[in-house]
Amino acid sequence: MAQQNIPQPTDIYAGEHALDAIFKPRNVAVIGATETQGSVGRTLVWNLLSNPFGGAIFPVNPKRPAVMGIKAYPSVKDIPDAVDLAVICTPPPSVPGVISECVDKGVRGSIIISAGFKEVGPQGVELERQVMEQARRGNMRIIGPNCLGVMNTSSGLNATFAAAMARPGNVAFLSQSGALCTAVLDWSLRENVGFSHFISVGSMLDVDWGDLIYYLGDDPRTNSIVMYMETIGNARSFMSAAREVTLNKPIIIIKPGRTEGAAKAAASHTGSLTGSDDVVDAAFRRAGVLRVNDISELFSMSEALGLQPRPKGKRLTIVTNAGGPGVLATDALVGGGGELTPISEETIKKLNEFLPAAWSHGNPVDVLGDAPPERYAKTLELTAKDPNSDGVLVILSPQAMTDPTATAEQLKPYAKSLGKPVLASWMGGADVAAGENILHRAGIPTFEYPDMACHTFNHMWQLQENLRNLYHIPDETEMPTKDAREQAEALIESVRSKGRTVLTEAESKELLKLYGIPVTETLVAKTADEAVAHAQKLGYPVVLKIHSELITHKTDVGGVKLNLKNSSEVRKAFADIFENVDDLTDKQVDEIRSHAPDAVKNDDLFLGVTVQPMIKLDAYEVILGSSVDPQFGPVLLFGSGGQLVEVYKDRALGLPPLNTNLAHRMVEQTQIYKALKGVRGRKPCDMDALYDIMVRFAQLVGEQRFIKELDINPLLLSYGEGQMPALALDARVVLYPQGLKREEILRPAIRPYPSRFVSPWALKDGTPVTIRPIRGEDEPMLVDFHKSLSEQSVYLRYFTPMKLSTRISHERLSRICFNDYDRELALVVEKTDPASGEKKILGVGRLIKSRDRSEGEYGILIRDDSQRQGMGSELLRRLVEFARAEGMSRITADILSDNIGMKKASEKVGFTVKYSKEEEVLKSELKLK
Repeated sequence: MAQQNIPQPTDIYAGEHALDAIFKPRNVAVIGATETQGSVGRTLVWNLLSNPFGGAIFPVNPKRPAVMGIKAYPSVKDIPDAVDLAVICTPPPSVPGVISECVDKGVRGSIIISAGFKEVGPQGVELERQVMEQARRGNMRIIGPNCLGVMNTSSGLNATFAAAMARPGNVAFLSQSGALCTAVLDWSLRENVGFSHFISVGSMLDVDWGDLIYYLGDDPRTNSIVMYMETIGNARSFMSAAREVTLNKPIIIIKPGRTEGAAKAAASHTGSLTGSDDVVDAAFRRAGVLRVNDISELFSMSEALGLQPRPKGKRLTIVTNAGGPGVLATDALVGGGGELTPISEETIKKLNEFLPAAWSHGNPVDVLGDAPPERYAKTLELTAKDPNSDGVLVILSPQAMTDPTATAEQLKPYAKSLGKPVLASWMGGADVAAGENILHRAGIPTFEYPDMACHTFNHMWQLQENLRNLYHIPDETEMPTKDAREQAEALIESVRSKGRTVLTEAESKELLKLYGIPVTETLVAKTADEAVAHAQKLGYPVVLKIHSELITHKTDVGGVKLNLKNSSEVRKAFADIFENVDDLTDKQVDEIRSHAPDAVKNDDLFLGVTVQPMIKLDAYEVILGSSVDPQFGPVLLFGSGGQLVEVYKDRALGLPPLNTNLAHRMVEQTQIYKALKGVRGRKPCDMDALYDIMVRFAQLVGEQRFIKELDINPLLLSYGEGQMPALALDARVVLYPQGLKREEILRPAIRPYPSRFVSPWALKDGTPVTIRPIRGEDEPMLVDFHKSLSEQSVYLRYFTPMKLSTRISHERLSRICFNDYDRELALVVEKTDPASGEKKILGVGRLIKSRDRSEGEYGILIRDDSQRQGMGSELLRRLVEFARAEGMSRITADILSDNIGMKKASEKVGFTVKYSKEEEVLKSELKLK
């Protein structure tokens, strides 16, 4: 059974985009149009008039019969024709009423130029609420408020109050700062830089970064997207769009705030170690976007990525006619993490055949100051073909024997033919300008100085490495069972129901244990006698720690006693811990209670002790933690652990969920990673065990939404022979208070694995299977799945034959397996052989949401030897269940008329299936609202 015409992750969802009303309007109403010289209303009308976009302009002004010679209307409702776009520049209090009139008129898009909304305080926030209340009535999309407007150079639309129109180009520029927009526009006109779109987003009341990234990702005239970002806004929308679009079009962002102080440290170690800007860096890496530091980098990177292929690695070959520039380039390259290409013996042999004997015989390749154009060209060709090289930088410094223009002409054929990026630095002024123009027109990016070129190359390979890491096949990690997840949820709820927000150590470890994270056995003792009994049960030596619902940093209050070897030492330790707590000053007690606002004044600090075995491992101490970022929600931390964690601050950040590959990438950013791999005669730690724990930890954080902070410190990683690989010695969990509802909590920026859709099922013949959402780990099984398909099944699914090599390519399957669960859901039917334990996929069902998330298209594909077992209708039923839960309004699909199995399965689930004569396919539709 197979079904087709489903957009693959690279396809554009069919139908007109909601933002076309803003960027491709057939007509525009300017509400607040005026004749007043220098006013925003007059400038808007003039810009629309002087840059014809092919549509009508309707000025709206209740006091004037005409504006700039064009008939004006008292209100938008008086305009006799339909209106696509309303540009609003009236006083803020009037805007909600204007939006209401536009909705009644059927206007589909608006740009609110007016300022004076949330940036002025509560009164402005209330105005924004009123605006959105009216806009939602008609599904109107809004850019702004407090923005410059938008330009679309392909149509000529200039709906801004800027002083000039941008030049046409293939770069989309988005900015949260109107002032920066005008500065960049002036610069671009001077430097002859063009744009496909020029967009001032303002306060992003409605249309956000994600909406715009998706829209520009679908735009054939946009090759790259550059952004000036001050705030993230809807983090999940941004991450979802960026992770998809950046695979095909580079997204380059400049975001100020690197030097701002970190947010006020929370009570946990994790909170004190995570600064908001570090989280931004981690999020950008996860999304595959590139962050740069200044405006010049923003556009030089856009040019380089738009003109040249991305390097496969970090090795650069430098060809120069002078030693000094080559050394400067090398410093910049290596300082930024890049490497010089180790030139192969074969390449050196070939270079020796035509280069002068005095050439450098290494990298940088110094072709000497008298190098004619032909020597440059031949050297470039040979060094680029070296298999060790990932790219080439050609440096030319003007010398008496140098011909910059002729050399540029000689390099033109290599602009696109080498399959590797070629960059150039023509150093000098007027003498090299002609050569620079030749290179630029040929598609070779040029830089004033070689260090700038190396910075760009470093950005290029870092971007490519981020993307490659995102879609690397991870190792499989066994996920917690449904019962374990439900027990964890019940444990958390039981604590919250008592008005508490901090779990005890025993409760924290029980929570970790439910998610398969190894912990030390922990027994609670309220008396010294109980402590002795527990110690005898566990076996000496033991550790006693204070058991308290308020005290979380136990060592700070003398609440930890180690290596207790007998009952008398246990009794003394119990008494000492009690006395240490009893001796705390009022100031210390107030400080402890300040971190537990749910506690009442007479809550006991001391509830007894926990008794744990004294663990003696040859091990490193690391920390694994999570806290909440105000923009991205839950954030993960890994680094060096122990009591000096805040001193060393050796840590890396990431966003949940994780897979084993992403966990690896986090760990390798830290200094302790070098030790964990084995150092000074010590064995390496079991890194796979660590990555498995990190994946489970991330799932715990993502699934249990009421967790606010979580620390495992220390997590022991053993390097000793025959020892357990990892063990959580201590844990601390802070929850959101009981009065806070789930929908009020910041959600993860990336939607976690939807475990609730995992469940057992049985085929018609009784074979037990599991139906679950797809994972990145499934790629090898999908290769086998596609090898099992007949040509008929392939044709019915894709409407055309598709070669097996294409179907099983890593590039294609990785896009299918690494689902963004916020945009699509793919369910697989998995069968496990009871004898061998081998798993295979029998069928796949996929639902892809439209860009506005309101509708979706589905597709089903079943392997030939497993058809007619009820899988098609069951997968479709579950996709419908998902769509309903997501609040979608309609699901559709196109089915080939001879695909009888898919037709029956659709009808069985309740779809209406009708034949379309125009498209010669069956149209399947189910309305959910």
